[in-house]
Amino acid sequence: MRIGLLGTGPWARMVHAPVLAAHGGLDFVGVWGRRADAVKELADRHGTRPYDDVDALFADVDAVAVALPPDVQAPLAERAARAGCHLLLDKPLSLTVDQGRAVVDATRATGVASVVFFTTRFQPETEAWIARQADEGGWFTARAEWLGAVFTGDSPFAASPWRREKGALWDVGPHALSVLLPVLGDVSRIAAAVHGPGDTVHLVLEHEGGTTSTATLSLTAPPAAAGATVELRGASGVTRLPDTAEGATEALTRAADALLATAASGSPHPCDAAFALRVTEILAASESVLDGPAQGVLDTP
Repeated sequence: MRIGLLGTGPWARMVHAPVLAAHGGLDFVGVWGRRADAVKELADRHGTRPYDDVDALFADVDAVAVALPPDVQAPLAERAARAGCHLLLDKPLSLTVDQGRAVVDATRATGVASVVFFTTRFQPETEAWIARQADEGGWFTARAEWLGAVFTGDSPFAASPWRREKGALWDVGPHALSVLLPVLGDVSRIAAAVHGPGDTVHLVLEHEGGTTSTATLSLTAPPAAAGATVELRGASGVTRLPDTAEGATEALTRAADALLATAASGSPHPCDAAFALRVTEILAASESVLDGPAQGVLDTP
């Protein structure tokens, strides 16, 4: 599969470009970005072509991988899908429901495959745990803590404007939801949402089967306190999301494998654009509760 990369920032340099260049099933055709010098530097490093016209890149490839801010990703993903390109996207899909829905509508209109890179869902230990707990069922309650030190430690993403504006809810909230939703079911109501220290957010979620969960999300945790925990309690006892030694590079390689398989089969992937849109809807509803007196009731998709 011929694939192009949109984006030249830290995530593109650290993860996307090396994975695309090394993947045996992909032909890394070229790079497009918003800064010509960064495009040329990244393309030269990986022996591929710099593009100054994104539509020219779409015309030369079968798929695109996107490593751009979500408000930039969504309109370009829609444009790529309408040009017939399969999509390997990052989370969150978009920062508005309308933009996310436009991406989903474009994939459905053209039949292109989409895979959204929720990292935990592409790590074998954690994905297997999620599948087992979904099969087990009978969960009484759950808690998720996704605590990052992006703004308190030495992170290459600390200067990211969209993270500064939208905070942990939109950055690590998708990771927590990508674990909770397949196990507990869709979120029917945001029962509570309150601010904590820094950009920290606390959510209380009601799920369609009656289970409740809590989520604590932050990018301003002390570095020594950073980490991710998901704990489920139910009829079978207590279980926690396992640790994994694998990093983002290995996980993105599996996401690329998933895109190849999905494009070949025509069957949607569990982490496709439609799933990512539902995550965006939940984040937007949570934000509305944080910002004012709202009920937090979500429409059934």
